[in-house]
Amino acid sequence: MNWTFHSPSRGNMTLEEVAEDLLLQVNQFPKDEFRLMVGSDSQPKQGSKSVTFVTAVIIHHVGKGARYYIHREKQDHIYSLRQRMFTEASYSLQAGGMLSEYLNERGAHWGWEVHLDIGQKGATKQLVREIVSWITQSGYEARIKPDSYGASKVADRYTKH
Repeated sequence: MNWTFHSPSRGNMTLEEVAEDLLLQVNQFPKDEFRLMVGSDSQPKQGSKSVTFVTAVIIHHVGKGARYYIHREKQDHIYSLRQRMFTEASYSLQAGGMLSEYLNERGAHWGWEVHLDIGQKGATKQLVREIVSWITQSGYEARIKPDSYGASKVADRYTKH
């Protein structure tokens, strides 16, 4: 898969350019606090068996705003909610893993939060334990609704376009 991103403030970027932009932001303010997160959301297309998946990489400069980068992917033949939720989590793990690897090679060993578009209420509640366990066993901090704004707000905003 070709991981290209779009940032409203930076334009189209490769995965490596996103990683370099993250490094640049943190290195400009070495004493400030940053939170790194990745989250995905999906939207089935009406009257079709295709689903649009959006993965958002977000760097939150605590108290000073955030910047985000969006990757959009379309897949056919996704039939169940369970399959969609696991695919969303998989996209987040892939993006977070590739960015972590790139950043680690440059000496930046940062923790990532994976924001999941699942919660204790609604149709996804029976998937929470399984998906959260998968994320935490992969070495990331998992966030679910209502604390998963990377998926439920940022990525969600771009699934409908």
